[in-house]
Amino acid sequence: MPDPVTLAVLQARFTAIVEEMGEALLRTAYSQILNASRDFSIALCDAEARLVAQADHLPVHVGAMPYAVKAVAEAFAGDTHPGDIFLVNDPQHGGSHLPDLTIIMPVFDDGGTLRFWSVVRAHQSDIGGATHGAYNPSATEIWQEGIRIPPIRLGQGGVVRPDLLTMLAANTRLPRDFRGDMLASVGAARLGEKRLQEAFSRHGAAEVSEAAIAILDLAEAEARRIVEAWEDGSWSSEVLLDDDGRGNQDIAIRATVTKQGSAITVDLTKSDPQVASFVNSSYANMRSAVAIGFAYLLDPDTPKNDGVFRLLEVIAREGTIVWAAEGAPVTLSTNHCAQEILEAVVRALGQSCPDRAMAAWGKRFRIAITGRDPRRDRPFVWHLFHARPGGGASPAGDGWACAGEWQAAGGIKFGSVEMAEARFPLFFEKHELRPGSGGEGKFRGGDGGELRLHVETDAPTRGNTAGEGARYGATGLAGGADGLPHHYVLKRADGSERVLLTKETGIVIGPGEVLEVKSGGGGGWGPPEQRDPEATARDRRAGVVA
Repeated sequence: MPDPVTLAVLQARFTAIVEEMGEALLRTAYSQILNASRDFSIALCDAEARLVAQADHLPVHVGAMPYAVKAVAEAFAGDTHPGDIFLVNDPQHGGSHLPDLTIIMPVFDDGGTLRFWSVVRAHQSDIGGATHGAYNPSATEIWQEGIRIPPIRLGQGGVVRPDLLTMLAANTRLPRDFRGDMLASVGAARLGEKRLQEAFSRHGAAEVSEAAIAILDLAEAEARRIVEAWEDGSWSSEVLLDDDGRGNQDIAIRATVTKQGSAITVDLTKSDPQVASFVNSSYANMRSAVAIGFAYLLDPDTPKNDGVFRLLEVIAREGTIVWAAEGAPVTLSTNHCAQEILEAVVRALGQSCPDRAMAAWGKRFRIAITGRDPRRDRPFVWHLFHARPGGGASPAGDGWACAGEWQAAGGIKFGSVEMAEARFPLFFEKHELRPGSGGEGKFRGGDGGELRLHVETDAPTRGNTAGEGARYGATGLAGGADGLPHHYVLKRADGSERVLLTKETGIVIGPGEVLEVKSGGGGGWGPPEQRDPEATARDRRAGVVA
């Protein structure tokens, strides 16, 4: 094991590497969803596919990425070489959902020993399938959602095979963006490989590997120290999905969490059966959602790596909403039911440590609009990331306004209105906070946003929606009130209005019609009557209370 100083240096170096990889991807990606909204994650895994380091991107990706690495390692056992570039998105092989393409590169030392894996997971603006935008609310099976990629070797010697890249791009509606984003992801993974090999040269490959093992062991010890102070016991919770978009409402995710000493068991076997809809979860996505629900209860500076997750035993049943059988659609699951899974974990395990548990965050309600940009005479797909929902309040303070969904923890950004207008045929008439949408409490939930949007095309455009939270707002905790639910309306040219559902396709947006969005707020924490009067007065002065 390295001495303490070297260990600290290498831990900081791992963190610096994943952060630099993320910056490289951000600055070289083509699509809005990556270079503005930052829907990607970066990780380093050791030779055994254990998560060693991650950047502060999307928590829901990170817990799933080691499963993709394991799938690649198994598929190419004995046939992995320096410079190999692997690709996978299949939920049966560690993928979260089809739009998230994972680039994985092995990192060898000079002696030919595999030491690490450099991993990049990036969401694509389109992945084929029956409808644009990578989410298909009408899907009843995975083959309707897009191209499915089990572990493949995308390139060798650090070079992508152009024929494979062309084939993959041909299966999307935005081949230019797809090619650019894929090459940006490969570049980020190669940067991780390069930086690790530089660390080998400076410290020795064996010492760097030993440091990774020590970092995991220390994180485990720290997590056990924290958890041992919590109350022992067993608690259950139930969190509901609004619907599956096919007439079934109140689909339940049920968790029973048992804590004994520093061991935690999460049992999800009583969750409802899977449905013929994209709200089902893949296995890797479910494991990630459980992991981040637990991680949210730890100290902020506790490393979130494989060592921490050793405390967890997860019991689930294939064929349920949290672990759908092969062939089921799962595309929405990185949002919902991932958020419902992590909320069920927090609401149950949080009873063991009530001073650490926070109220629920607002949910995802995304619309994707496609048409032809008259300014450039080429097709476009735009994803709504503006007017984000509010974050949940906690025992430590108010929730953040427009923080986004819980499973992203603020990692998704909405980007510049002006940049969106420059890149797409859009005009944002309004983009501001939605006062009073956060749940009341001793600490208020963060407010959601409001948006009024015009699509500036001569011909009608088409939209589809994918989300949750139009029936139920984010739940409060410890006596706090729920946040308001979402409300999306399409205002027709004839003056009529159409309320948009959270899961529908075939929405026609004609010239002169306006999309109005009111996103939900986060849940409040604690009884509202306990709120500091000065805080209430400050809210009124700031205009954040209706």
